[in-house]
Amino acid sequence: MTVDSTIIQEVKKVLKGFGDTYLKDTGALKRSKLIEDLDKYTPILMKELLASPLIAKTYTEAIGDTTIFKLNQFIEMFTYKAYWEDSYTKYSNKIGLTAGGKFIDETADVVLDFPFKDTVLKAGMTKEDDKNADEPFLNEVIAKSEIDMLLEPKIFINTRKYDTENPDGTPVSSFSDDDNLIIKGNNLIALHSIKERYAGKVKLIYIDPPYNTGNDSFNYNDNFNHSAWLTFVKNRLEVAKELLSENGSIFVSCDDNEQAYLRVLMDSVFGRENFYTTIIWRKRTTAPNDRPIGRMHEYVHVYAKNQKSIQLYLQPRSEESKAKYKNPDNDPNGSWTSADLSANGKGNRFVASLVFPIKNVKTGEEFFPAEGKCWLYNAEKVDQYLSEGRIGFREKTGTPFLKRYLSEVRDGVTLPTILNEHGFSSNSSQEIKKLFGDGRFEYPKPERLLQTIIQASTKENDIVLDFHMGSATTQAVAMKMHRRFIGIEQMDYINTVSVERLKKVIAGEQGGISKAVNWQGGGSFIYTELFEKNQGYLKDILASKDNQALEVVYDRMVEGTAEFDFRVDLDTFKTDTQDMNFTDRKKLLLQIIDKNQLYYQYSEIDDTDVRDLVSDEDYGFNDKFYEGQL
Repeated sequence: MTVDSTIIQEVKKVLKGFGDTYLKDTGALKRSKLIEDLDKYTPILMKELLASPLIAKTYTEAIGDTTIFKLNQFIEMFTYKAYWEDSYTKYSNKIGLTAGGKFIDETADVVLDFPFKDTVLKAGMTKEDDKNADEPFLNEVIAKSEIDMLLEPKIFINTRKYDTENPDGTPVSSFSDDDNLIIKGNNLIALHSIKERYAGKVKLIYIDPPYNTGNDSFNYNDNFNHSAWLTFVKNRLEVAKELLSENGSIFVSCDDNEQAYLRVLMDSVFGRENFYTTIIWRKRTTAPNDRPIGRMHEYVHVYAKNQKSIQLYLQPRSEESKAKYKNPDNDPNGSWTSADLSANGKGNRFVASLVFPIKNVKTGEEFFPAEGKCWLYNAEKVDQYLSEGRIGFREKTGTPFLKRYLSEVRDGVTLPTILNEHGFSSNSSQEIKKLFGDGRFEYPKPERLLQTIIQASTKENDIVLDFHMGSATTQAVAMKMHRRFIGIEQMDYINTVSVERLKKVIAGEQGGISKAVNWQGGGSFIYTELFEKNQGYLKDILASKDNQALEVVYDRMVEGTAEFDFRVDLDTFKTDTQDMNFTDRKKLLLQIIDKNQLYYQYSEIDDTDVRDLVSDEDYGFNDKFYEGQL
């Protein structure tokens, strides 16, 4: 069957009034005739089309007292290959220089457009180290009128709560703002599902997205992979921005492949004025020897939601730093360290009146500042400090120094933008091996790095979001640091790595930063999944190894509950693709699945055929999660 979009259904409904002028007996559009009459602005046709509130809302624009019909956009959905009834993007078929939506053969003004610029890319979020992913990146064109459907809230199922009393999880029907949340499913769709509940509430977003190295899932189309990667990231950053609190910040890891372009993209999404800094993280102890110049670092771009409101915090003073403060003379003011009493050469200008002798009353010896320098304080202040015991004299040289007390210095230290000792890639690999006894997840970020980022940007009970969750390093560190967290991951290793790791954290595992923060276990999280619809067929197609297997999947799709792209004429499609080679046919089968219907919409939850598929516990969880939203 052919599944029409809402707008196409409305167009066909209007065209039925013209008999067989624009519709075939099968209900398919006579595209050539329709486009011809649209180009002529045939009065009766235009009148009937614009009488439809849906068509008028979608394809007209008020400019002053005049209403403009966007004819070009309306016609564009009727031009594509034989088995596609229409298309909502010209950029998947044509790339070039355009101005105002017209190519340069139509206008003298020139701007650069790139493939899929005008679309939402659904895409997978496969990490580059996962070569056997069950949902690789798909360069998918999502129809403009259907994007709202794609991004509507989805049904959650298989909901379970994990805590010390239920280490293996137990079904739950409730949810509160205090609960930590882990979601399995496409991250773009999941972000839009949680958007209304968490809008403006997330203090920190940290993500470690695919780096577009050429070895990850963005090599689907080598000609377009750079622009596709940028669009993929842009779609997610735009909704992420809505989730950030006004004083929140976002930290994004990247490497040299895209870091410069990511910076420009983030300027566009968050505003150039909201760029805060770029952190350089040294990920290796030595340079790799596979090239003359070895890369030892990665980047973390930091942006504010609002630069005027951002809240960032000093790093806690390390035990090593505190150990520099001692109290050998039992000073009642507590531990201290020595500081230079002289000025100049450190940014202070020379002041002649600050040159005078300081006398050691025990030895009677007098000391002057070094040539060209002066003391920090005048004689009266120095006398006061001497009487208070705040000025001491070094045993070997006898020279005076100032006591700087630990109680007087600020509680934290400034985080440098070059991180040399904040965990290495080798540390993170060992952390996973210690947890699971094997290297089931390669190259996660080390817990020490995430601890540094979380300390710099949040306080206890703040919400931390990571929607490229991977092995759950962000969530593990957040739990140990008593932050609330949200994690999103669509790959199946969420159950074999991510959830299992968090269960070990609850049980009190002592790897990573556990000893540093005195982690003794505890905490909880709720795990849930987006309810798959077409997703299962998508996986079956990807798993097929030959045309025979594809044929079996296709027949099940036609006979079963599969939802097809509304632009496809299935009869024509089967005929035209019968003799295609396996690779091309597989690619086309992936295209005809309706990507708007990969997951069930929450608005469908009370439909009879859907309600029977949702457990009572899951129904209650959805009701509580979306309470007051829809």
